[in-house]
Amino acid sequence: MPGSVPPSSTAAVDDTAQSPVPASGPAHALRVTLLMAGSCLPILGAVLIAPVLPKMQDHFASVPGAKALVPLALTVPALALALLAPFAGVIVDRLGRKRLLVVATLLYAVFGTAPLWLSSLGAIIASRALVGVAEAAIMTCCTTLIGDYYSGQRRVKYLALQTMCASASATVFFAVGGAVGSAGWRVPFFVYAVSLVLAPLMATALPSPAARAATVRARRPFPWRQLSGICALTSFGAMVFYTVPVEMAYLLDDLGVESSGVIGLATAVASAATVCGAVLFARLKRAPDPMLPGVLAVCAVGFGVMFLAGNAGVLVVGAVVNCVGTGVLLPALLTSAMSRLAFEDRGRGTGLWMAAFFGGEFVCPLVLLGGEAVVGSLAGAVGVLGVCSGLVGFWLLVRRGWSRPRGGSRTFDTAPRPFRELQ
Repeated sequence: MPGSVPPSSTAAVDDTAQSPVPASGPAHALRVTLLMAGSCLPILGAVLIAPVLPKMQDHFASVPGAKALVPLALTVPALALALLAPFAGVIVDRLGRKRLLVVATLLYAVFGTAPLWLSSLGAIIASRALVGVAEAAIMTCCTTLIGDYYSGQRRVKYLALQTMCASASATVFFAVGGAVGSAGWRVPFFVYAVSLVLAPLMATALPSPAARAATVRARRPFPWRQLSGICALTSFGAMVFYTVPVEMAYLLDDLGVESSGVIGLATAVASAATVCGAVLFARLKRAPDPMLPGVLAVCAVGFGVMFLAGNAGVLVVGAVVNCVGTGVLLPALLTSAMSRLAFEDRGRGTGLWMAAFFGGEFVCPLVLLGGEAVVGSLAGAVGVLGVCSGLVGFWLLVRRGWSRPRGGSRTFDTAPRPFRELQ
């Protein structure tokens, strides 16, 4: 990597690197628990109401444009998060991670429960956008704090754990959303109040990190070039990642499955596969970048099975295959980005990565809706995305050169020159 950026890539997979805070004991366990719980809040915002979207669609059927607007109630937090995450990153670097995290966690409960008493679809979408504002701060702060508190292999471990916890929570939230959604499409919004429990614990248990002497140096340019490639790939990866959560209910509905409980359970099973993928990533302990072509190929196969599915069982099988791939894809992209950032850049860099990811998440249903209009069915649009996933994976394979260095496994800073240019 260029000399203007600290060579943090090697440390990112160094088992001997020392973390800035103790990595054992009760305080450590509580700190990790709170960071993982905070990281789950944006996932709750993204998936909790997915099983009740068809019911919500029926409730607002008389509203012009409801077919496009109701899915926005699910995804508009991602748009707000994508637009504001870079600014949240700047604030994180300048004002501190902990303070912003606590305030945002409190606001999350206020905005998240607002649809309980709002009657206008437009007002509900506006409140969901405010949820995204809070999520931008929460996710940026939690991920940045993981980078601050831990280094070396421990950082890789906890970034993978973040994905595992987020994916596991998605499994739970899908099931919970489907179960409580049987009582009405508004009921799942009560769950957003859980953040009121987390905020005071974060205020008392999370230490405020300080810049380490080794990284305090003369001001130098932000590593835009090193992040641009991985952020572009992350935007596409987000569309791949989010297709199953946001579209599973509609795909099942097209196959004649109308029960919210069944839809929630089927989506939860698929989401559980994402946890398996994240576990696999953590156990492999390999540099993430060389995995990406193969991971995208797995995602493409899953989409292909979903496209060909003639019944709900085959559809779930395809979703499971896809989600195993996305479970590896997300921590691989995040770890790759974090390895390029020094302390003083970590908040802003994390914010940019979040913007790329959640921007892709936001456009995902819009892209699939456009694809459905072109090819004639949602399943067909999913199949087209599968073809695109395979092509992107193949392009990475050719572009980066699929060769292992002699004498051992690849590390972050031993990638061939074309691979570095993309990064």
